[in-house]
Parts: sequence; structure tokens; C-alpha cells
Amino acid sequence: MLFTRKSPIHGTGVFTDSTIGARTKIGEYSGERISISEGRRRAKTQRCITIVEVSGKVAIDGSVNGGPFTYINHSCSPNVYMRIAYGRAEFYALRDVKAGEELTFDYGESHHYGKVPCACGTAKCQKFLK
Repeated sequence: MLFTRKSPIHGTGVFTDSTIGARTKIGEYSGERISISEGRRRAKTQRCITIVEVSGKVAIDGSVNGGPFTYINHSCSPNVYMRIAYGRAEFYALRDVKAGEELTFDYGESHHYGKVPCACGTAKCQKFLK
């Protein structure tokens, strides 16, 4: 089961209370489904990255009716990856994740390229989000 709490990386993070095996589907990003143009407009005004583009026409804004994955933090050495398919964004474990561990993924390219400092603190930290 997933839960949110204060994160050592940034603000609130997503954690697991049980072990998750590598390649296991963990869950799906949820929120308000909006157009890409509306998502890009909103992204310019948000402090946190909560917009996920899931197709050439549709984005999901996790800040509106989102679930726990709205709070998943970026890491340059993530333990989770996001797969976008059929207008959905699903999260899978890259490796075994221990109970109590924070779930993180690499945000990849964003509209905030080089403007948002990375706080993951890993040995592979790039210092800024892509």
C-alpha cells in the first residue's frame, strides 16, 4: 500500500509500506484530463510539476483530483519508471523496492528545462531537472 509523508527530497513524497518486486505495476497517475494546450498553459504557472502528457492531445493534471502519484518526487537514480500507453501513465518498479522506501522516478524532459533544481542527492544527481 502507498502512503504520502514528508520527503527528504522535496515536500511530500510517496512511500510504500510493503516490498514491491522489480517490474511490478504499482499504480496509475490520476487527475483531471485536459488538452495538451491547457496543460502547457497551467504548467507555466505551477510551482510543482503535476502535468503529465499522455497522448498527442491529452494531459493529466494531478493537482486536480489526483492520487498519491501526484506527490512522486524526481530522482536521477529512480526506483520507479512511468510508462505512457493508451492515454494512461502507469508506474512500475525498476528494481525491488523495500518497505518504507520513497518511490521516485526520473521526470525526464519538462517545460521547466534547466530551471528547477534537483534535490535527489544521489551520486548521479544532475543538479537540475531536464
